[in-house]
Parts: sequence; structure tokens; C-alpha cells
Amino acid sequence: MLRGLDIRDMLIIDRLELAFQPGLNVLTGETGAGKSILLDALGFVLGWRGRAELVRQGADQGEVVAEFDLSPGHAARAVLEEAGLPVADTLLLRRVNTVDGRKTAWVNDRRCSGEVLRALSDTLVELHGQHDDRGLLNPRGHRALLDDFAGNAEALTATRAAWTAMGRARRQVEATQAALDAVRAEEEFLRHAVRELDDLDPQPGEEADLDARRRAMQGAERIRDDVARALSLLGVEGAEGAMGDALRWLEGVSDRADGRLDAPLAALGRAMVELGEAESGVAACLDALDFNPAELEQAEERLFAIRALARKHDVAPDDLSAFADTLRDKLAALDAGDADLASQQSDLRAAEAAYDEAADALSARRASAAAGLDRAVMAELAPLKMERAEFRTVIDAADPGPEGRDGVAFSVATNPGAPAGPLNKIASGGELSRFLLALKVCLSGDDSRRTMIFDEIDRGVGGATADAVGRRLAQLAQNGQVLVVTHSPQVAARGAHHWQVQKKIADGITLSSVLPLDAEARVDEIARMVAGDTITEEARAAARALLRA
Repeated sequence: MLRGLDIRDMLIIDRLELAFQPGLNVLTGETGAGKSILLDALGFVLGWRGRAELVRQGADQGEVVAEFDLSPGHAARAVLEEAGLPVADTLLLRRVNTVDGRKTAWVNDRRCSGEVLRALSDTLVELHGQHDDRGLLNPRGHRALLDDFAGNAEALTATRAAWTAMGRARRQVEATQAALDAVRAEEEFLRHAVRELDDLDPQPGEEADLDARRRAMQGAERIRDDVARALSLLGVEGAEGAMGDALRWLEGVSDRADGRLDAPLAALGRAMVELGEAESGVAACLDALDFNPAELEQAEERLFAIRALARKHDVAPDDLSAFADTLRDKLAALDAGDADLASQQSDLRAAEAAYDEAADALSARRASAAAGLDRAVMAELAPLKMERAEFRTVIDAADPGPEGRDGVAFSVATNPGAPAGPLNKIASGGELSRFLLALKVCLSGDDSRRTMIFDEIDRGVGGATADAVGRRLAQLAQNGQVLVVTHSPQVAARGAHHWQVQKKIADGITLSSVLPLDAEARVDEIARMVAGDTITEEARAAARALLRA
């Protein structure tokens, strides 16, 4: 609910503070006094598109501050949370317009964009007037209005859920089909590659082992002859035999050498032991260097085959085994894909049937509610002196979507036999205002969370018709807040709170002001609206009669 509006240096307002109340708030005044300026200022702080030049002449900048009360669960709270703005029971909007055209906005003292302001305004204020393209005149919102009237929340939830499930099933089928198509395009390659990999059966780490074995065998081939020669020189035909002969000769004469050969004999004994160990080590090395040349050839062939296959598939040799598993998985998916696809297609058909059922049920509810809405609007039009007019809710087929497959538009014919058409194309100014009011009365429901504004919606009507307009505005305001700009005394008399917009000229400067009216001042203002500039006692009596009615 709008609590206050503070305007500074905007158009012909220098400073204005207004405190609005629940119920029906009426603003009256002479033509040109500045009533529409208040709506321009409110639209400015809410981020609506409007006049390009708003700053009062002579001022550096203009400013508007609007204060709203937010009830628990108010839709504006979700907008604030999504925008990362402070959330409280009181919402302060402030917007500044400099003389060079720059606009800056704050929400609860935090800078914000015009987009956020407009998102908030959709939850805070509902404007209705002859040039309103944001409310009932916008055909894009007619389906939602019909659903609200019909109480279709549960049916809408079911239809949205069915649409989501159908979309999910369709995407799954499309993804599976695309995957199968892609695999089928390379099926011949896959089968050949898997067969080639299976025949070779490369193992992780095998390439490194083969390379090491190949290098070892190649090295052995180069050194084996030298090792064999060395072994022959160490054996009985070489060093071992010569040292054995020397040892036997020395041992034969040692008893006659007075002990001088004891140390050499001991050294030779140790040397024979070391020589034996050396001979054994060289023999073992020679055995290790002994290999079958065919084994080297086989190792080289397998090593080169693994490396060639790795290059062919652009993977590391150690990754060939995992790569083969990947290709096998693709082939397995291809082999099982047709069965999976058939199952998913069956699920899709079931999801489509569920959506059709939900959408059909929603369409049936809308058709039934449309007839009820038409009767309700027609009943409201009679007291508004439009009993000859016709109102129809037209439901046409539309592209399927999360909210069904119905297009909804409100159509009117102002006279029997006249062609029907959209509200904003067929009705004249006064007729349009009454159509809008009748619709709003029928569609209002619980609108207590948004402030409804009617801008001269009573234009072109008077007498009993204007009285009927006033009664319906008061009815709409019973559980919420309605602001109405009016020239009708019958409408003004229905207000719970009354403000008079005045224009004055001081020092050659035109300024507009707004005064709250007490009981006596209301009588004079309504009398002025009845009689014109000269207020007579008869006009006052008529005004009092209207206020008592």
C-alpha cells in the first residue's frame, strides 16, 4: 500500500508531501491544476516511461520519494531478494532527475536500476485509464486474468508440471537419437578399431617394458663377445691355470725356502679365491647376455605396433587399453541404443498424453469460466448505462506452452449488431473507462496488496452512471487502497479521503499544490464540481446529499 509521496522540483511542483490512506483516495481539482502531474511523479519514481523533461524550471534537479507498506508474503519482497536489496516492512523508493536528463534511483537507500524499479512497480501499483497499456488493455495479460477469475492455480500447476515433464522426455529422446546417429556414422570405424585393439591387446606399462627389454638385448649384442673373451682368459686355459701352476711349483719348494715363500703362497691363495669369484660373476653376466635373436625381433615388432596404434588414435601408448574400453562402450550403447530409444519414445508419448490431458482440463475450465466472466461483466455494465453493449471472452487455439494452448482476449461490441473487437480498438473514451471498471470489479478478487490507480476513468459519464462508477470504486477499495483522479462529484463523494489539487501563480511562476480536505472543505469542493466557479447554497446542499448517499 502506498503510504506517502514526497515530490520536489518536478514540473510545476516545488515541494509536496502527501500521506495516503487505505480505502478510496480521491484527487480533484480544476482542469490543468496538475492532477496528472502527481501520476507522472509516481510513475517516475516507479521507473515508468513518461515525460522526457520533468525537472521544474529553474531547479538543478527533481526528486520523488515514495513509501510503501509491504505485508508479509508481498510479491515485492521476492523482487528485492532477487536483486540483493534490503527487505523490510517499509519500502522506500527514491529517484532523482537532473536538469541534463540523468536519472538515478535508490531502493531502501541502495542504488538500483530502472529495470528493478519497474519489476517492483508491477507488484506495487496497478494503473487503469483510457491510455493504459500496462493493465486490462494489454491482451497479453488477459489469459492470466481469466485464470485468476476461474481459480485455475491448481490446474495451471498441473499443466506446467506436465509441460516440464514432456520437455524433459523430449530432450532425452533427442539426445539419445543424436548420440545414436553420431555413433552409427562411425560404426564401421569403431568395429574395425576395437577388433584391431583386441588383436593387439596392449596393456598399461607394456610399452615401457618392451622398450627396456629391447634396449637391453641391443646392448647385450654389442658387449657379449668381449665378455666371452674375458671369461676365457680367466679360466683354466688362462689366468686360473697359470696361477694354479705357479702355486704348485712354489708349494713344492717352499719347505726349502726357509719360510720366505709363506707370504707369497698365502697371497696366491687369496688371489685364487678372488679370481674364482670374478670368473663366476663374468660367467653369470655372459649367461644373462645370452638371448634368442628372434626374441629381440618379436619385442621390436610389438613395440612398434603399439606405438603405431597410439599414433593412429592420438593417445598415449599406456592409454590404449582405456581407449579400447571407450570404443567398446560406444558399441555397446549402439547395440542397446535402439531398445533405450524405444523405451524413451514410449515415455515421451506418455508425457505428451499427460500434457494433453492437463491442457484439455485447463481449456475446459477456461471455457466455463469465460462464460461466467462474460455474464458477470454484462451484469456490471447495466448499472453503468451500457446494457446494450456486449462483452465476450474469446478463446482461440495458441501454440502449446507451460500454461496450456489457449489464447485469450477480451472483445467488446458497444451496440447490438456492431462488430466486436479488442477493448482499446472498439470502445470510445467514456465507454472504455466503464468497460475497464466493470472488468476490474469482476476480476479484482483479493487485490489488497497492490494500490489501484484510476486516472479519470469516469470521463464522459455523469449522473446515475457516475454514481455507479463511484460505488464500484468504493467497493474495490474496501479491502485495499484505490487512488482515483476524477472530475465527477458523484465519484468524489464516495471517497474515504479527499485531496484538492490547486494551481497558483506567484511572482510569475506557476506552482501546483495539493491540500487534504476536511468535512466542510469537501462540501465546498464537491459543490464546485457540481456548480462550477460560483458555489451556491443549492450546490452545497447537493454536495451534502451526495456525501450522505
